[in-house]
Amino acid sequence: MDKPIVPSEIRKVFEGRIFTVTVESITLPRGERMEAEIIRHPGSVVLIPIAPDGAVVLVRQYRHAIGRWAWELPAGSLKPGEDPKTAAARECHEEIGLIPSALDFLGSFFPTPGYCDEEMHIYRATGLRAPTGADPQAQRDADEDLEPKAFPVAAIRNMIASGDIIDLKTVAGLTLLG
Repeated sequence: MDKPIVPSEIRKVFEGRIFTVTVESITLPRGERMEAEIIRHPGSVVLIPIAPDGAVVLVRQYRHAIGRWAWELPAGSLKPGEDPKTAAARECHEEIGLIPSALDFLGSFFPTPGYCDEEMHIYRATGLRAPTGADPQAQRDADEDLEPKAFPVAAIRNMIASGDIIDLKTVAGLTLLG
């Protein structure tokens, strides 16, 4: 395996609520020097919540970066030091209001490795149940205005083909269902 390139200098140029941006001075294997602009992200989880009838629960939410609403698989960022499976259960409860009895790990991917180190961990969530008084309260993020809705897998495939689903993690996640 090739050795990673070690930056000679790292400058933090932005630190926000979700990610940090650094500019890293590196020397490429052929000797060229460059400044790499990198988004440092703690990682995230993506859920494929499966209802008892086999439908997949998506969430509709406004995405300001693209100026529109989007249907997506539920997802969320990892908290510092948080185990991805724990985060998957938490995000399922927060985003769709249901608690999974089973979480099956399907794979991890880097959606934009050219400039961001975010790793997405994808889980199938089954055995969905309503929370009880014994469960902790779900705490949605302040910027989340979510509308969960279950769709048959065939309908989701049609939504992708027609351009109604534009979110790449949703397209990728669906491919893992076969």
